[in-house]
Amino acid sequence: MCRNIRPLFNFDPPVTEEEIRAAALQFVRKISACNAPNAGNREAFERAVDEIADVSRRLLFSLKTNAPAKNRAVEAAKAKARVAKRFAS
Repeated sequence: MCRNIRPLFNFDPPVTEEEIRAAALQFVRKISACNAPNAGNREAFERAVDEIADVSRRLLFSLKTNAPAKNRAVEAAKAKARVAKRFAS
């Protein structure tokens, strides 16, 4: 039902609003065990996504590090190589 939530901190280019909201949506889907809420729960579901996105945004923009920012393309290539190795027959 739900993909893994990916790390969003310390990347170049920085995290976008869409990525933060997508992570919040994945989190709410996971903990609610609900991929798409019914009409009666839609408002609560959307409110939870909005609140978690707000908290996540504040967290991500307040964190500090001395480590160099990770390159998204390089990290994606590493992840792809790990998957290929894992599923190699």
